[in-house]
Amino acid sequence: MHVVVTDAEVTLADVLSLRLAIDEPLSEGSELVLRQRGTAVEHTLALGATGAGARDATLAFSLAPLPLSPGRWDTYLNQDGARTRLHSVDPGFSLDHIDAYALSRRTMSYRAYRTRNGFLALKIDEAEPVAEVRAVWFREGRFEVTGLLAFTGLDDDESRHEARLSLRHDASGSALTAAATVQGVRFHAALSLCDLCDVAAGDPTQPTAWAPSLEIDGLPAPLRLASRLDDVNGKRRRLHYPATRVDGVPIRPRYTSDDELTIEVGG
Repeated sequence: MHVVVTDAEVTLADVLSLRLAIDEPLSEGSELVLRQRGTAVEHTLALGATGAGARDATLAFSLAPLPLSPGRWDTYLNQDGARTRLHSVDPGFSLDHIDAYALSRRTMSYRAYRTRNGFLALKIDEAEPVAEVRAVWFREGRFEVTGLLAFTGLDDDESRHEARLSLRHDASGSALTAAATVQGVRFHAALSLCDLCDVAAGDPTQPTAWAPSLEIDGLPAPLRLASRLDDVNGKRRRLHYPATRVDGVPIRPRYTSDDELTIEVGG
């Protein structure tokens, strides 16, 4: 049986919605199989039979009740004793949809996407509140950053929230703070690079890494600055921001292996 996913989306209610192009109808007993990479754990979802002569099918499954752990899950169709991995022509990526999805407070996030080889898969992550970075730059002696507050449950409106940007060097316990602007779920923060160099003063040949976070009144814990709501994995290798120098000391934003933003001073 030849089957292709023409449309795939995880809705705001965590429902996996699929549209399939099929060359023969689905039969009674057909199943959608989710198989986790690395563990081979599987979950099956029963499908209803389609009418005689059907050449497409629309399916919907609620993901939240399933015991799906974080990771990547490949999709298969079981029918009449044969298993077929689901090809997909839908890239499954919309930044506007991802932004809307991230506005709700969640414990798990689900995303449908097309693999490099053209198959449908699910990416599942724990959904921790985070300050999602959208732009980073150096301007007029300042480090500036803008972005979106994800999974906090705050409303996307015009309300303003008191907030502070904090840069912390965990090894020494040193920290530097500056006022930040938060309106609804959008944030902007800026911090003097001269102040950062003064706090980080020492051997300029030895780099120090500073972890930025956003402290917002009304939220129980600071939000790490990170970049995860897109389809770029491994940003430490793939995404590089321009560096600058202050009094000869190099300063550059980089990402950690967990796609969290860090500011490296010196080296």
